[in-house]
Amino acid sequence: MNVDIDSTRAYRPLWLSLRVLAPTSLGSSSQLVFACTLLLHLLVTLMFPLHLLLGLLLQATPAEMFKNLTMSLTCAACSLKHIVHLWHLPHMLEISTLLQQLDDCVLSDEELDYYQHTLQWQVNRITRCIYISFAIVYIFFVPIAISVVLSETHELVYLAWFPFDWHNNDFNYALAISYQFFSILTEGLQGLINDIYTPLTLCYVSGHLHMFGIRMARLGFHRLPDVGIQQQLLACIQDFKLLMRLHELTRVTISYVQLTQLLFCGTNLCIIVIYVLFYAEDIAAVAYNIVYFMVVCIQLFPSCYFASVLAEEAQRLPNAIFSGNWYEQSAEYRRNVLIFTQLTLRLMKRPMMAGGLIELNLNAFFATVKMAYSLFAVVVQSK
Repeated sequence: MNVDIDSTRAYRPLWLSLRVLAPTSLGSSSQLVFACTLLLHLLVTLMFPLHLLLGLLLQATPAEMFKNLTMSLTCAACSLKHIVHLWHLPHMLEISTLLQQLDDCVLSDEELDYYQHTLQWQVNRITRCIYISFAIVYIFFVPIAISVVLSETHELVYLAWFPFDWHNNDFNYALAISYQFFSILTEGLQGLINDIYTPLTLCYVSGHLHMFGIRMARLGFHRLPDVGIQQQLLACIQDFKLLMRLHELTRVTISYVQLTQLLFCGTNLCIIVIYVLFYAEDIAAVAYNIVYFMVVCIQLFPSCYFASVLAEEAQRLPNAIFSGNWYEQSAEYRRNVLIFTQLTLRLMKRPMMAGGLIELNLNAFFATVKMAYSLFAVVVQSK
C-alpha cells in the first residue's frame, strides 16, 4: 500500500504562524527582527488584554461590561496560552522530531490503512472544524468593524482605555482603531496556534499508540529464528521509548495551556448566556453570541475528547501485547514480554492533566459546562 506518512504536515500552518509571531524563537538572529518581535508582544500580547480590561473597569456600564467581557477574557487567555507555548517551544520542536521518527516505524498494511482512513481523517476533521470556526467569527466581525468605522461618532470596536484622547482627535482615533484591528488579527493567529496544537498532538499520540499496538499484536506470528524475533521485540521496545518520550513531552507542554482553557472557557460560557438573556438588544447581537458560544465549545471539546481517546489507547496496549504469539517463543522472550507489559502500565498511571489539578478528558469538558451553569445560576439569583 502506497501511503504518504507525514504526521507533521498538519502543523505547517502553525509553524508559519509562529515564524510570524516569534521568528527569533525559530532561529532568526537579526537584532531588528528581535526588536520588532519584542515590540509586537509588548503591544499585543501584554498590552491589548490589559487595555480592554482597564476600559471595562473604568468606563463600562453593566450592559457594556457583559458585552465586552468575553472578548477581554478571551484575549487575556489567548495571551497567557501563547506565552506558555513560547516557553515550551523547544518541547514542541522535539515533539515534531519524535513524530517524524515514529512515522518511519509504520510499515504494515494494517497500520498504513489505519493511518490513512482513521488517523488522517480525524486530523482533517479537527483542523477543518477549527479553521471554519475562526473563519465564521471573523466573518461576523467584519460587518461590526465596518459599522464602527463608518459611524458618525468616534467609536471603538471594543470598549477600551487609551492614555490619550481619541474622542476629539481624528489622528488619535485612527491610531486607536488601527491598534485594535491589528491586535485582533494578531490575537487570531495566536488563538489558532492555541486551539489546534493540543487536540492535534493528542490525536497523533493516540494514533501512533494504536499503530504500535497493531505491531505488538502481530509480533511472533511470522516464523523467524529466536534471534530474529528477539530483534523485532527490541525494535518495538525502542519504538515504545519514543512513544514514552512523546507522551511525557505532550503532557508537560499542554498542561497549563489546558488549565487556562478550562477556566476561561467556563467563565466565558457563563458570561455569554447572561448577556444574551439580560442585555442583548437586537438579533445581530444574539446571533453573534450564539455563534461565539459554539466556538468556545469547539475550542475546548477536541482536546478533552482526544485526551480520552489517548487514555483508552494506553489501557488497550497491554492487551495488544498479550495478543501476540508470545506463548510459542522461548522462555527468555516470554520473560522480556512480561517485563515490557509491566512497563507499558506506566502510561495508564500518567494521564494528561490540566495544570496537574484536573485530569483532561470528556469529564473535564462536562464539568466545565456545569461550572458555567453554576456561575450563571448564582448571577441569576443575585439579579
